[in-house]
Amino acid sequence: MQKVNDLERIKIIENGEKVQPTFSKQEMENRNAILRQKMAELDLDAVLFTSYHNINYYSDFLYTSFGRSYALVVTQDKHFTVSANIDGGQPWRRSFGDNIVYTDWQKDNYLHSIQKILGTIPKRLGVEDDHVTLEMRKKVEDAFPNAELIDVSKITMRQRMFKSEEEIELIKNGARIADIGGAAVVEAIKEGVPEYEVALHGTQAMTREIARTYPHAELRDTWIWFQSGINTDGAHNWATSRKVQRGEILSLNCFPMIAGYYTALERTLFLEEVPERHLELWEINVKVHERGLQLIKPGVRCMDIALELNDIYREHNLLANRTFGYGHSFGVLGHYYGREAGLELREDIETVIEPGMVISMEPMIMVPEGEPGAGGYREHDILVVTVNGAENITKFPYGPEHNIIKK
Repeated sequence: MQKVNDLERIKIIENGEKVQPTFSKQEMENRNAILRQKMAELDLDAVLFTSYHNINYYSDFLYTSFGRSYALVVTQDKHFTVSANIDGGQPWRRSFGDNIVYTDWQKDNYLHSIQKILGTIPKRLGVEDDHVTLEMRKKVEDAFPNAELIDVSKITMRQRMFKSEEEIELIKNGARIADIGGAAVVEAIKEGVPEYEVALHGTQAMTREIARTYPHAELRDTWIWFQSGINTDGAHNWATSRKVQRGEILSLNCFPMIAGYYTALERTLFLEEVPERHLELWEINVKVHERGLQLIKPGVRCMDIALELNDIYREHNLLANRTFGYGHSFGVLGHYYGREAGLELREDIETVIEPGMVISMEPMIMVPEGEPGAGGYREHDILVVTVNGAENITKFPYGPEHNIIKK
């Protein structure tokens, strides 16, 4: 009988053939060339990525953790994703570059596989301080005792903030598919229908269109938050069994996910009729939204957009009802990973908007239950920043003129 300690610690599982990638070979080579240039500037021997977003960005592989660790190891001449044996050959098929598999049979095979890739102990090793846990950092230090760990999370975030033509094309398709989901949501809204049924109808429409547009992609993570009444108070409230009622506030939130790239459509709606105070608040939020769309352009600081939009809310005594920043960067992003925090429309972000960035405008206010006009009001468009301004790639209509749903 074979003993556990006789089993392989690492494997190469090149099962089947490489699938059609999300992006061209040239696109992926360009991303990694920029990374390697930064590595040279920082005198890094290697970078150890552990996050969903950077592994996906530099390798086109989006892992599923289930409590296991994953990695992408990049040197000037090596590019390996590190995956668990449970995934078989899927990580290799979907990775740009090479892949190595670690097994469960011995403790810390994950670090053992990284040691095998690097061969020699690096003197300076890049890691992601915004993702590596204290436990994992200690393990990396023990595995490479003579290495100095250098944070690369900020420089990689800065790189991801500027989108290539191929990324922008994918994001535009995502916005188009979100609009399809929005239309399906409106189609499903009826008095007495549970939120989850509305959400399911829209999710199915988006998933089918992703499959049609990207037949070689994994179909995963696409979802909808459809909220009604009190459930609209939070931007990230999941659908429940609550049934839609006539004349109450509704929130449509569509999120197609394509190869780890998140896009979004969010709209305030009402069924059949809208109470007077709700209409007033809705129109104020639309006013903020429209001014925000005008302000997004090259040369403008994120904080200045936030400060100007604050003035509109302040004028109507609603600034305290604002719930989050006015927008954020788009790209490799999801509801459980990824964040380009340096490109958010908040008062504390000094980043200057530049061509090639993709950013949302999404003002929201929330009025507590029991007050006139109670509920959450939210509109959301995605803009691609160009040399001369910004292109709004969200086409779904917004505001009272279009989104009082008649059945």
